[in-house]
Amino acid sequence: MILTVTPNPSLDRTYEVPMLDRGEVIRATGDRMDPGGKGVNVSRAVAAAGQRTLAVLPLGGTPGDFVAELLGEQGIEVAPVTVAGQTRSNISLAEPDGTLTKINASGPELSADESEALLATVRDRSAGATWIACCGSLPRGLEPSWYAELVARAHAAGARIALDTSGPALLAALRERPDVVKPNAEELAEAVGRPLATVGDAVKAAEELRQLGARAVLASLGADGQLLVDDSGAHFASARVETVRSNVGAGDSSLAGFLVAGGGGPEALASAVAHGAAAVQLPGSVMPTPADLDPSAVTVTADVPLDRALTEPVS
Repeated sequence: MILTVTPNPSLDRTYEVPMLDRGEVIRATGDRMDPGGKGVNVSRAVAAAGQRTLAVLPLGGTPGDFVAELLGEQGIEVAPVTVAGQTRSNISLAEPDGTLTKINASGPELSADESEALLATVRDRSAGATWIACCGSLPRGLEPSWYAELVARAHAAGARIALDTSGPALLAALRERPDVVKPNAEELAEAVGRPLATVGDAVKAAEELRQLGARAVLASLGADGQLLVDDSGAHFASARVETVRSNVGAGDSSLAGFLVAGGGGPEALASAVAHGAAAVQLPGSVMPTPADLDPSAVTVTADVPLDRALTEPVS
């Protein structure tokens, strides 16, 4: 069982539009509503892969009720922490060429009691979890050290932690040695405080995060592929993608693919890339099932192309 923690969940509506034209009336060609937040998406992807998952998240108001209902319809067990504020609602506009415009609300402010209730719920429901995936931004009211506290408590209970966050929350949590962290290229550059122009730059940045405490780094480099840097060294993986429809939740699907394949080594990296590649070819934030995966399209190598320029360098 993979337990996910989403401190700032959302109700997400995605509209497919022919073109984003500011100031004009735009007719959507398709739309869907999904429970959102990075940890929620990981749970959805784990469930789509046919494995058990439990989503721990604060929920409030009618949007929160709707999130719980949608997750239940997808067969996902929910451990809600009731909060006074209202769960946020987000909007995504997806264009045919894969361009995505997102409008994310800030979400409710959690009280000290609600923060502690969230930590306690993770502790109480984590028995038997193979991984705890802590994902996404922290809502108002939670200090950057909140994830560090969660990692420390989870490790004390013998659980393995996958952490997908950024900024001060990521840096603060590294001292508690999360088992794997999953930054994208932008988050990786922010963490080390310098631009990334090549795959080699990303490898060096990942090694620095390991020096700061991360036991393994699974770094997404967008269309270029993904890196895994751990005790065994560095591996690089990429996949052929025919058509990009939406990248909403693709990184979360990748993390789920990594965890359901064991959460370590080249095989788990290949699973991460296969899941991410499948996700970007689906509409909205639809998560891939095993039938959507194409393992033959994935290439994994320990001969990392260090000099390869990133398609989208981070300044």
